[in-house]
Amino acid sequence: MRIISGTSKGKRITAPKKLPVRPTTDIAKEGLFNILNNHYYFSQVSVLELFSGTGNISYEFASRGTENIISVDGNYGCVKFIEKTAKELDFPIETIKSDAYLYLAKVKQAHDIIFADPPYGFKKEEFSKIVDLVFSNQLLEEEGVLIIEHSKHTSLEDHPKFSYAKKYGGSVFSFFESEAV
Repeated sequence: MRIISGTSKGKRITAPKKLPVRPTTDIAKEGLFNILNNHYYFSQVSVLELFSGTGNISYEFASRGTENIISVDGNYGCVKFIEKTAKELDFPIETIKSDAYLYLAKVKQAHDIIFADPPYGFKKEEFSKIVDLVFSNQLLEEEGVLIIEHSKHTSLEDHPKFSYAKKYGGSVFSFFESEAV
């Protein structure tokens, strides 16, 4: 994986093979950040990355100037890898080892962007639980967005907070907002 843009543009990051991850592809990540770039000033947002794995999305935000980033993953190896990489790149990423659902149930801090990349094998109810926890606990700022990456074989369009989806190869980004358009 590589960082697409910003201060560390072109930097390649190689995660240990033993980590249980499926990083977002560079093409999908580039498409996602093109969308976000039209709506946000990266230096002014706070970001929460759930199921962060290698930290791929967090690094991209940090490279683009985001200074308030929290990466949450339940795997100790993933959290340690993100900590090590963030330190090497001098990125302001706070890591938290936690189950994403437990984290969402107890945290009170709202964010502008919440990105979740759970395992593609999740059942629809497991994806919906993420959306429900984010909105019931008011974890998005007023103009905030929740983005869930999932397989093209899963549709989340029937959730009331669903706004739109963008497909990149076998991956889909579903966007959820307080006032779905």
